[in-house]
Amino acid sequence: MITDWHLLLESFSGFEITLMVVNAILLIFSYPIFNKLSHGHIKKKNTRLRLNVFRSINALIIALLVFYHVLLPIAGASWVIRIVSVLFVIYLSYLGFYISNYFILSRFGRTREVDGDVQVSDTYNTRALRILTAILFFVIALLGSLQVLELNSLLQAGGVIGFVGVLMALTQASWAPDIISGLIILNSNLLAEGDVIQLEGMDSELIGMIYKTKMFHTEVLNVVNNHRIMIRNARLRDYTIHNLSKFASAKGLREVMTFKVGYEHKADAVRKLFDQAFARVEENKEDIDIELQHSLEVRADTAGDYAITWKVFYYTKNIKELLQTRQAFLEVILQCADENSIRFATPMLYEKVPGDLRA
Repeated sequence: MITDWHLLLESFSGFEITLMVVNAILLIFSYPIFNKLSHGHIKKKNTRLRLNVFRSINALIIALLVFYHVLLPIAGASWVIRIVSVLFVIYLSYLGFYISNYFILSRFGRTREVDGDVQVSDTYNTRALRILTAILFFVIALLGSLQVLELNSLLQAGGVIGFVGVLMALTQASWAPDIISGLIILNSNLLAEGDVIQLEGMDSELIGMIYKTKMFHTEVLNVVNNHRIMIRNARLRDYTIHNLSKFASAKGLREVMTFKVGYEHKADAVRKLFDQAFARVEENKEDIDIELQHSLEVRADTAGDYAITWKVFYYTKNIKELLQTRQAFLEVILQCADENSIRFATPMLYEKVPGDLRA
């Protein structure tokens, strides 16, 4: 083991010293670099993971170089130097890919506010360019690693590339549909980050907000339970999607509430009930986010055997508070119904007579 620091320093080549200094600088200043490249979103989980990966590679390269010269003072090429060189090639390729993504997102991305956080989101152009860039840097990393490992012959290089090609062909069913579906979703411009959607086709209908459309999946924030859901892009396209944020009228989203009222209540009394509830909402404008400049639309929809189905239409533009608005307005209607002695209940199907043993 080398003990003289002067001899130890001389054992490092100029390239190795440069390599160690560059990695040490990147390791020290990795946080501000990543904070800049991620548009200030360093606190996000995926960005922190990338930061930790880069730091680990920096530290590993330095550690392997020190290990080689301190514990293995052997002249000539060795497997340690090759491993370091391969890691450095992969590191530079990934760093180049990440920097190119920064410029692609800055140039072609869309700035949106999602849940109070301003972020730059993907578009069809950014996603397509990122895929092409990923392929380019993957090829560069693969060819560079083959050169470092001295796999220069056609048989050796072809074998490695062929293995990678076979592996991708065998696994394409698990990743290709999601990538293509993600591109279709972004290109359709129907779904954007921050939009509130309603999904049909699941076990139960889901109302959520699009948080992030990624390469393989889409993150949806469940507005009912306030947690995130990951849905594969290919699976997402199988559902019927209602984009509640993209309403077609300047009035806002036209919401509907359905009530069943027995025949014993006159139509005028029912309309008066809903008008009274709407007037009460006007008195408390801050509590329920309804477009008060547009009056309610009350319609008798279906005449059933035991009750009439009434539908009440109103407008709202605060889509993110849709459920709270619906629930608060329903509570006001129920209070007014109780004051007017109107019950929203299915009538009894028979009349109980003396001596009837049925409960």
